Amino acid sequence: MSTQDGPILIIGTERSGSNLLRLVLDAHARIAVPHPPHFMRYLSGIPYDGDVDAMVGDAMRLLRHHIHPWPHVIDRAAVTGAAGTSLFGVVSAIYDQYRVAEGAARWGCKSTFMVEHVDEVLAELPDARFLWLVRDPRDVAASAKRAVFGHCHPYRMALRWTAEQDLARAALERWGPDVVHLVRYEDLVSEPDREIRAICDFIGEAFEPAMLAHHLGDHARVTASLSASWRTAGDPITTARIGAHRRGLSERERRQVESVTAPAMEKLHYPFDGDSPAEPAPGPLRVALGGFAVRMAVEARSLCTDRNHFRRWRRDVTVRRLRRRAKPGRAPVPAGESR
Repeated sequence: MSTQDGPILIIGTERSGSNLLRLVLDAHARIAVPHPPHFMRYLSGIPYDGDVDAMVGDAMRLLRHHIHPWPHVIDRAAVTGAAGTSLFGVVSAIYDQYRVAEGAARWGCKSTFMVEHVDEVLAELPDARFLWLVRDPRDVAASAKRAVFGHCHPYRMALRWTAEQDLARAALERWGPDVVHLVRYEDLVSEPDREIRAICDFIGEAFEPAMLAHHLGDHARVTASLSASWRTAGDPITTARIGAHRRGLSERERRQVESVTAPAMEKLHYPFDGDSPAEPAPGPLRVALGGFAVRMAVEARSLCTDRNHFRRWRRDVTVRRLRRRAKPGRAPVPAGESR
């Protein structure tokens, strides 16, 4: 596989515009980027001990129960034959089948949790390239607070955002700018032509005008139709969601987020009022109670509006069953925390 045909992986933190970037890349004639079942996120803690058939079986189970069904049937036997002996080898074989079915030269993955697996990916596919997508953590927290996928208390989201930016920065420092490219959501939506051209230069592809009109594609329309949390996938690129925290977070929540994320925000050039009083971390009971009412409202909305509501419940049951087999301390994330 040539460098130009290596996979493209979006890393960072969910609710950062990864669906937008996925669809922008997917609009390129040479690139296929399906919505991810988060294979590595859910399966990497399970002790397979080299049992490829078990890895393939669990991956296919996740794919069957995926909240965003793929339009192509994946051949299990072919995956087993092409997978090698690692879990990411299984993932790569599945994505490669999708790529072929789409008639594309290379595949992409928008599972931002792959920020935890950069070294594993490069050990398997040295020509892989990573787009580190970062967004103002206050806006990330505001989005996660009301999303049925990735729903999370703002304080917990701030902790996750900080840890994942640290991992992405470490990957950039270790592998360099030829392998990891920083993309700021705010720049992407404010100057899309400039930023998408820079992305194309990084991944070694010619810019295509269709990338600026991703919302006109069939894949964008399908995504937008499945869930209220994805409805903006069918919209043109817009700056309307910059500063969403001003409406989506309370003053206390904003200060809690900034208290956790301030050092990383400064490194990534996100301005904030450094004179604001620090907000103590909320206790576990406050986090649980504070999120319960909002969660119930989000679930009620999803039940009324989302076409994939029951698929999400089935996926969550599948993940919980998988978690029972995970090594202590390395359980895959609870299903409700990933989109």
